[in-house]
Amino acid sequence: MNRRQALGVMAAMGAAAGAKGEAVGMIYRPLGKTGEKVSAIGLGGAHIGGGEPEMATRIVRTAVDRGITFMDNCWDYSNGECERRMGVALRDGYRQKVFLMTKFDGRTKQSAAQQIDESLGRLQTGHIDLLQYHENIRMDDPDKFFAANGPLEALLEAKKAGKIRYIGFTGHKDPAVHLKMLELAAQHKFHFDSCQMPLNVMDYHFRSFAHQVVPKLVEQGTAVLAMKSLAAGAIVRSGTVTAIECLHYALNLPTSVVITGMDSLERVDQAMEAVRTFQPMSESQVAALVAKTRDAAMSGSFELFKTSDRFDGTAHNPQWMG
Repeated sequence: MNRRQALGVMAAMGAAAGAKGEAVGMIYRPLGKTGEKVSAIGLGGAHIGGGEPEMATRIVRTAVDRGITFMDNCWDYSNGECERRMGVALRDGYRQKVFLMTKFDGRTKQSAAQQIDESLGRLQTGHIDLLQYHENIRMDDPDKFFAANGPLEALLEAKKAGKIRYIGFTGHKDPAVHLKMLELAAQHKFHFDSCQMPLNVMDYHFRSFAHQVVPKLVEQGTAVLAMKSLAAGAIVRSGTVTAIECLHYALNLPTSVVITGMDSLERVDQAMEAVRTFQPMSESQVAALVAKTRDAAMSGSFELFKTSDRFDGTAHNPQWMG
């Protein structure tokens, strides 16, 4: 599928309100070829770990009430506090309204299995809809995933037991690592249901996941999950583009979900406004938008998750990997 065809597909994915779990004002898109349909905006779980726990519940429930069905989290966020807070927020019938994703760090079968069970407990749920191998950022991370007594064995057993439904992987460092994971998956005849990566107006120019990885995922029917579309606000602080422009760019890619941080009700409003005002962009409109970020992007200084180890949680905490 080329870019023009992908844009045509995305244009046809606009939400028609009235279906179960869908709300007026939200866009819903297929999650790859899983058969699931999820909100085009997802709530980033890393951002509910600060502040008062009661506010985290308000943020999550407000997002769900307004039509956001995709929930993102991770076993290691705030030492598990983000999962615990989401578990509380999803009580009282909210769990049934969402597609729940979390991630794990274990690089062995034993550590992965333990983290799966811990996440289930914190999230107060009997199953996780999508579990993703977190921080695929080193060239040997794909090898560890498929190794004997590695994480994949734990995932397949958890899936058989009904603890998880779908399997994906994430990473923020270099498209080459993602490509290696996809190559090894093909060698092992394994299909990932999803893949998460930075997709933003600066990624377009620098070590681009959008150019190198997304086309392969679209070909394979693997759900494209965007993260770091605002780079925790760094891209907006560059003075080149607005937050809404950043979210529009990511929504315009063949993404199933654009995961964005919501640490306040105002951030929920911002996400909803981005969806409300989104229209598929032409190639010339995309070119005009990314032209504004080209010079700032080339140093990588606004995407430090690619150029430094500041955001590499598993590097600073190797014990998480087992």
